[in-house]
Amino acid sequence: MKVSASFLSSKDVLKDIVKLNETDVDFIHLDILDGKFAPNRSLPFSELKHIYKYTDKRLDVHLMVTKPSKYIPLYASLNTQYMVFHLEVDEDIEEDLKLIKKYSIKAGLAIKPDTKVNELLPYLPYLDIILVMSVEPGFGGQEFLEETEKKLNELRDLLDTYKIDAVISVDGGVNDKSRKYCDKADIVVSGSYIVGSEDFQEKITSLR
Repeated sequence: MKVSASFLSSKDVLKDIVKLNETDVDFIHLDILDGKFAPNRSLPFSELKHIYKYTDKRLDVHLMVTKPSKYIPLYASLNTQYMVFHLEVDEDIEEDLKLIKKYSIKAGLAIKPDTKVNELLPYLPYLDIILVMSVEPGFGGQEFLEETEKKLNELRDLLDTYKIDAVISVDGGVNDKSRKYCDKADIVVSGSYIVGSEDFQEKITSLR
C-alpha cells in the first residue's frame, strides 16, 4: 500500500513538510480548497509554490475547487505526479482531464461520499487515478465512513470489468483502525493521523 500524507490539519506546515520529507512516505498530498466547493480554504499558490524548497517528494494534488481549469496550470508547475478534481464540478470534465494530461501529469477524478461509482463511467478511458472520499470534503480530522469499503469494492470491480488500469486512492479519516476498510485501494491518504503524531514514520508504516 502506498501512503500519501496531507498537512491540511497541520499546526506548523513548513516544519511538518520537512519532517515528512525525512520519512519514506510516497507522496505529499496537497489539498487545494477555494472556500466555495467545500467550506474551507487552503494556503494560496503564492505560498505553496515554494514547497520544493522543503521536500523532494512527488505531489498528489487534490483540487476541491469549483473551477479546476484555473488551478491546473498552476499546480502542474510543481513536482506533481497525480492531479485530481471533483466529478461534481460544473465544468467540461473531459477537457479538464485532457488539460492535466497535456502537462504529462497523471489525471483523475475525486468523488464525494454520496456520489455513485457508476457516474465515473463516461470518463474511465481518461483516468489514471480515482480518489474516493471517505469523509465530506473540507476539513481534516473527520471520522472515516465505513460504507466507503463497499464503494471501493464496487470501484475495483468496475475497473476490472472495463480493464481500466487506474489507481484507486482513498482520502479522509484514514488511520490504523480504518485502514482495514481500504484493502481495495492502491493509495491511502492520511492527514491528522500522521501530522498530529510525534512519530510520523511510525504512523506511515502502520498504514502500509
